Amino acid sequence: MAKNTKTQTQPATNAPSFIAWSIITKGENKAFWQKVGACWSHKDAQGMTLQLDVMPLDGRIVLRKPQPPEQAEA
Repeated sequence: MAKNTKTQTQPATNAPSFIAWSIITKGENKAFWQKVGACWSHKDAQGMTLQLDVMPLDGRIVLRKPQPPEQAEA
């Protein structure tokens, strides 16, 4: 029998360390940012867990620190 070695590195209640974005460029000066997931730092600071809700078609993912709600709306 196989032993279940899966461990959870982050409780679900913790805010992500980074937000994962896909940037789609349209024309010369238009860029659309689409949130595609989030990333959490491990407690031992030796790695991260990236959870994607969708996979960008171009394969490019940008990780940015989350902004407080008042900055995100500006």
